[in-house]
Amino acid sequence: MTGTDHAVLLLRLAAPLQSWGGPSRYNRRETHPQPTKSGVLGLLAAAEGRDREASLADLIGLQLGVRVDQPGTLLRDYHTYSDHRGLPLLSAKTNSRGQQTRTTPPKYTGVTRRFYLQDAVFVAALRGPKTLVACLEEAVRNPVYPLSLGRRSCPPTGRVSLGLRPDTGLDDALKEVPWQAGRHRRSQVHGTTTTLEATVEDPAGDQVALDVPDTYDLKTGTRFGRRAVRHLWVTVPTGRTEPADPAPHTGATRQPDHDPFALLGW
Repeated sequence: MTGTDHAVLLLRLAAPLQSWGGPSRYNRRETHPQPTKSGVLGLLAAAEGRDREASLADLIGLQLGVRVDQPGTLLRDYHTYSDHRGLPLLSAKTNSRGQQTRTTPPKYTGVTRRFYLQDAVFVAALRGPKTLVACLEEAVRNPVYPLSLGRRSCPPTGRVSLGLRPDTGLDDALKEVPWQAGRHRRSQVHGTTTTLEATVEDPAGDQVALDVPDTYDLKTGTRFGRRAVRHLWVTVPTGRTEPADPAPHTGATRQPDHDPFALLGW
């Protein structure tokens, strides 16, 4: 259902590295293949300058849709860490006062495995009250805190805000945005249109995503709630006015509307 009191904020999420971890923690930090609601709302909260303890009630009510313009590839980082003061690392054990104790025997270097999406590009659409999304769009263009795509070490490249659209629904909004893939990705698609994967938040959706945050407060930790989503495919123009010429070395013609490997990022 759409309405004149609602609008859609469109964001371009692109960077050399992104990481949308969700509930993953401890020594293995994974990433989802698409931006999570927790990560996108965190970006908006940072843009507005909200403290970690601030309420997220208004942001949680936004409906999120994500389009995969360039899926990227998975990168694993073998990551080591230590205490900058040269002290032994904390262990999982606690003393009688609930404080973590140091490792015994002393351990000075820890190892984590962190996963990233490299060279990925997404379009995110957020539907909500017009006044709220207009304020968020202004904040994204003039952020209080630096913006990041999932982790602080992943700043976005290029402009993030693609502006506001009238509320015609998330599906239509994701269909109307021009293809945001990089030039090298565009060169791999030879037709006048391309089909992209998308995920849309929908109360009637037949899938469940566990990525709705209750807080970003580090003292209490974040608990993730569920939301219903559905998956779909959207077709957008590639920018070509006509299909590319047949490959000269084979004489074979490529079907302009069907590249079976395009969705794999080849």
